[in-house]
Amino acid sequence: MQSIAARMRRVRIARYYGQVCAIHGGVIMVEGLNSHASLGDQVVFSMRPKGFLTGEIVALHADEAAVLPEGPVDGLSIGTQAELTFAPSLAPANAWIGRIIDPFGRPLDDRPLLPGGEERGFRPPPPPAAGRNRLGARLDTGLAVFDTMLPLVRGQRMGLFAGSGVGKSTLLSSLARGVAADVVVIALIGERGRELREFVEEVLGEEGMARSVVVAATSDQSPLTRRRCAWAGMTVAEHFRDQGRHVLFLADSITRFAEAHREIALSAGENPSDRGFPPSTSHLIMSLAERAGPGPVGSGDITGIFSVLVAGSDMEEPIADILRGVLDGHAVLDRAIAERGRFPAVDVLRSVSRSLPKAASERENGLIARARALLGTYAESELMIRAGLYAPGADPQLDEAVRLYPALDAFFTRSSPNAEQSFALLSEALGRGAPAR
Repeated sequence: MQSIAARMRRVRIARYYGQVCAIHGGVIMVEGLNSHASLGDQVVFSMRPKGFLTGEIVALHADEAAVLPEGPVDGLSIGTQAELTFAPSLAPANAWIGRIIDPFGRPLDDRPLLPGGEERGFRPPPPPAAGRNRLGARLDTGLAVFDTMLPLVRGQRMGLFAGSGVGKSTLLSSLARGVAADVVVIALIGERGRELREFVEEVLGEEGMARSVVVAATSDQSPLTRRRCAWAGMTVAEHFRDQGRHVLFLADSITRFAEAHREIALSAGENPSDRGFPPSTSHLIMSLAERAGPGPVGSGDITGIFSVLVAGSDMEEPIADILRGVLDGHAVLDRAIAERGRFPAVDVLRSVSRSLPKAASERENGLIARARALLGTYAESELMIRAGLYAPGADPQLDEAVRLYPALDAFFTRSSPNAEQSFALLSEALGRGAPAR
């Protein structure tokens, strides 16, 4: 009954039409709609006998609306009829768990999918800052390095920075399966089409999919669809959060989200700035990140993990820099670590979790501090060690770092059922090779 009521509410009493007056630079200019149209509204072009083409209004001029199409414009001509269908919305439902959908709530797994009873916009404001829950308890992740050195707590927002082929997707799937949450929402933004089924069936698996909603937009789709994928995923996460559930939200990747926005913004006439990204990119990313995190008092929380593709491991590139400043920590995956066969290839010294020190006990913080100190000492002298210039006995702290480094490096690959066991493994690694007393 709720789905029928929702569909009835979407029935439009009045219809508004315009026509194409110009096509240039991939943007369609439409006249006759400006008295009713707003930015973000959708427009449908009748391209008989070829069917229909949809687009989104990205700019409004005195007498014309600039529409960015969501598909090829072949066959579109001056005078083609354009119907205004207003801003799209999404109606998530609990039955979406275990399903794969597109950014408009349509099924991608060839099975029927009914909308929920409540229409939601794609870009609602975040919860009021003064009325949000505080960060919650530490979450078990199944990975020893995250349970100890980089703890994740309920409502935290973490960044995952990595180049291509360093194990980012594998790590995301491990977190999707291992992090304690009621529902997992995964936004696959601009993914390769061939990888979607592989990710769902092999990487995520039946166990992970049983509590997940996957929102996917492949790399061949329009920038409008790719950008909307992140918003749709967050809207679905907010639906479950408002039911009091703990939601794990995974976005892969924010870089493709920003690149899609760059295409749209430049088409709308916005001037490029840092590396071609328009000034609005910063607010776009921050507004998405702020929707995650602790929910309003009395509701659930959204624990967010946002991946970033960093070209050449450049941590100063614009998207990484924006996210690093707004999130509650970040994990850096290093190509050199991956190339020597250690997974997950987390560079612990370049990674940080802002849930520390509160997320750990005094003893656990002591173990973390000691491990970081040993790793830092080893990193400072690594070139000298590998060049054969290291002489044991000259520096007791360096001697200890060299002795314990293999055990620590092996520890970062370990899986563990909970944080308590992970710290036991860390304590064991730090105790290995200690000199006889």
